[in-house]
Amino acid sequence: MKTYPEYKDSNLPWLGRIPTEWNLKRAKWYLKSKKEINTDGSCRDVLSLTLRGVVDNDPDKPEGLVPNDYRSYQIFEKNNLVFKLIDLENYKTSRVGLVHRRGIMSPAYIRVIVDSPDLSPKFYYYFYYSLYLQGVYNKIGAGVRATLSAKRLLDLPIPIPEKQEQDKISFFLDRKLNQIAKFIRNKRRLIQLLQEQKQAIINQAVTRGINPNVRLKPSGVDYLGGIPEHWEVLPIKRALSSMTYGILERARDVGEYRVLGMGHIKDGNVKVENCGRIDNVPFDLILEKDDLLFNRTNSRELVGKVGIFTGDKANKVTFASYLVRMKVNKKVFPRYMNYILNSYNVISVARQNAIPSLHQSNLNATRYGRLLIPLPPKREQKDILAYIETKCSIIDVIIMRAKQEIDLIREYRTRLISDVVTGKIDVRNIPVEPIEESQSDEGLDMVEEEQMQEELENFEEKTYENL
Repeated sequence: MKTYPEYKDSNLPWLGRIPTEWNLKRAKWYLKSKKEINTDGSCRDVLSLTLRGVVDNDPDKPEGLVPNDYRSYQIFEKNNLVFKLIDLENYKTSRVGLVHRRGIMSPAYIRVIVDSPDLSPKFYYYFYYSLYLQGVYNKIGAGVRATLSAKRLLDLPIPIPEKQEQDKISFFLDRKLNQIAKFIRNKRRLIQLLQEQKQAIINQAVTRGINPNVRLKPSGVDYLGGIPEHWEVLPIKRALSSMTYGILERARDVGEYRVLGMGHIKDGNVKVENCGRIDNVPFDLILEKDDLLFNRTNSRELVGKVGIFTGDKANKVTFASYLVRMKVNKKVFPRYMNYILNSYNVISVARQNAIPSLHQSNLNATRYGRLLIPLPPKREQKDILAYIETKCSIIDVIIMRAKQEIDLIREYRTRLISDVVTGKIDVRNIPVEPIEESQSDEGLDMVEEEQMQEELENFEEKTYENL
């Protein structure tokens, strides 16, 4: 893409050089922050600032934390900017949004009004969103909770192109980000389909085997159906030598042993990263190679997950009390057991057996150990393992490539927004097709919140390094 003919230095690391004809002024001279409290409670249209932007919320069935009285909330008007700039040490909590209609939101948020006819609210949303993606707010926030006040926010200089140019830039980004969001959504859908294909391969292999001509017999278990006639059906506990609850002591930031929690079991594996720590762990609670862990307490859709630990005692890893360690006996290979317990048939019935409580489901070891599983002779397990891992490795390569493409397009998206709103590239004469009404998803808003959460897992490592 073309650059502008001439540039000048902004003397700001997150802006760098900007086009010579653009002005650079402190935001407070053009924007204002005004808090208007919903004192009489007349406004009942509750909005929420999420990672996917500003969304409508239902005051009768609200998402997230809610106040006792909405009269403490502040009123926002359409095209106001909204900022959540508290607890800035946590990159996942700060965010920026453009308000799509009149409504009320938390009094802790910063409301910024763009009321000058020479300024475009959408352009400055993209500009401030670009600073968010670069981690600018997180670097300059101050105080015990690392906050950025409205005063300090509006002290930051802003670039000011001509209004027509602001509109052109906003229009360009609307279209491009809409295309990028659809690309990401399609790739994520592809990944989901591939993961479902993997699950189908595993489920078929561990419940029917890999011989298409094998004779079947009734398993006597509804969720298993027919199984090869030479296989046995037995409770999970009969394939194990032990089941052990984890430690009760709360993990800290420092300690000799890492403590695994619910979030460390993912895709059938135990991820030993970002763990809390603890000292003085009993010897029998240190994980060994091929130990299996199952999640006995979690949300309904996550309880019952199983992962295999591939390290050894030298890694000094233990596990929290809401996990249960399982050691297999001589009847079964640990990796094979991991596939069985994560298969659709078994994990579905495990979740049905979990006892729901207010915010989670609980599946104790005794109840879990009674669940029935099909088990082939050990020599056949080896052949099934080889089959599963050969088939799934091919799918894993395709999934990895799709994830790499998503990472690259995300990096491109961040760079594109920054380059366009700071004038590094000139989009004034680039033809852009308008977004059809049926296609309009507000670009960035198309990126689902769970996707944005995933995107922010390693956000701190990728922020603007020169601040």
